[in-house]
Amino acid sequence: MRDNPYREDREELKELIIQYQNLKHGRNHSFLEEDAFERIIDYYDEKDDIPEAMEAAETALEQFPYSASLMIKKADLLLATRKYQEALDILETAELFDSTDLNLYILKTDAYLALDQQPKAVELLEAALTQFEGDERLDLLFELADVYDDYEEFDKVFDCLKLILEADPTNEEALYKICFWTDFTGRNEESIRLHQQIIEEHPFSELAWFNLAAAYQGIKLYEKSIDAYQYAVAIDEKFDYAYRNMGDAYLRLRKYKEAIEVLEKVLELARPEDVIYEAIGHCYHRMGKFAQARFNYKKAVHLNPDDSKLHYKIAVTYMLEEQWSGAVKQLENAMRIHRTVPEYNLAMGECMMHLKKFRDAIQYFGTVVRHKPKNTAGWEALIRCLLKAELFAEALEQSVAALKSTDGKPLFYYYASTALFAMGKTKEALLRLENGMEKSPKLLKKFMELNPGILQNNQVVDIIARYKKGKKI
Repeated sequence: MRDNPYREDREELKELIIQYQNLKHGRNHSFLEEDAFERIIDYYDEKDDIPEAMEAAETALEQFPYSASLMIKKADLLLATRKYQEALDILETAELFDSTDLNLYILKTDAYLALDQQPKAVELLEAALTQFEGDERLDLLFELADVYDDYEEFDKVFDCLKLILEADPTNEEALYKICFWTDFTGRNEESIRLHQQIIEEHPFSELAWFNLAAAYQGIKLYEKSIDAYQYAVAIDEKFDYAYRNMGDAYLRLRKYKEAIEVLEKVLELARPEDVIYEAIGHCYHRMGKFAQARFNYKKAVHLNPDDSKLHYKIAVTYMLEEQWSGAVKQLENAMRIHRTVPEYNLAMGECMMHLKKFRDAIQYFGTVVRHKPKNTAGWEALIRCLLKAELFAEALEQSVAALKSTDGKPLFYYYASTALFAMGKTKEALLRLENGMEKSPKLLKKFMELNPGILQNNQVVDIIARYKKGKKI
């Protein structure tokens, strides 16, 4: 028994290299066997000395011209130097001497793909599948899956991985890959059946439980997905991706407290990520705990300061607490990154309006209107601001513009009516009110909010009463 086999192998290889160099330079040398040449070629290949490896392969083939394994070694080197057709030619020759070497098919596939001949690669591998069994057949199926991926036959990628798992249910590579391809192809029901079968035979496969959970999640069966994720983490309590996905499932069910618990577990197990802090912040936000939401959003910003959306979310928490100045600072951060995003300008306009900075507010709302002229929200905010600023003529003008831009949205008849009443143009105001009620009586509530004392006007009351007789509001 050898005391240090690694050292002995290294010394043996060193001696082979010396013998090869003696052969190469015409000096006395021992006879080199075929497997010795293979080791020498691999040595130079691993050192990334392709020219020397190629020379060794050619020397070896001079000594052993019918060696399929040496031809395959040379073909591998030719592929590395992008000589794809030469590699194919030598592999064709190698196949005549030995068609049972798996590497022959792998390398031919690589050559076909490099030459953009995917159909030939598929044909080759499908034929080869009938010749091999066990691990070699699985290797070919993985290779075929890669070819189908390159060829954009994505359902066939799933089929290959399914075949692998039917033969080897605990194959980790296939279990990892099929999770992605299940989601990509939408074949969730099939994945559920496959992984249920695997779990029957291998109940402690955390990856099978994870994939089952992900497939349930894919068809929005969130309760079932959570149950399966819980089995996965019971088997492997450090399975951070299971906790992450479970958090998403709880979020979908609006179970925010439970989502926070599992997402915080992700932070314990894995390197902190902005998306996890953002998700926790979202949960607290939905629970109405704005300070805690803000705390987590800020942690997310610390990890990803260039994400304008995170600054915006912090601003929203301030706005919900009516802390307008705090919101403005965050919106300024967001708008330094993306200035013209309508949501940011809309929020900034709201803040400025509440701070009584009406001209600034009008400017921000105007930006929203310019970028989204058909969007009701921008126009509504702009006109509401103009009314609060008592710029009634401008409010009327913008109401008319809004009607044109939004294809006559009834809401703006009510806004125009409000502006006209404020300007003392009662007759025109009543006409606009009637236009609004004819189109959409339900929006009368908005009109009443804008004009709390309007019911003291008998003419308005008459219009409402007359309309109520004709149509139900």
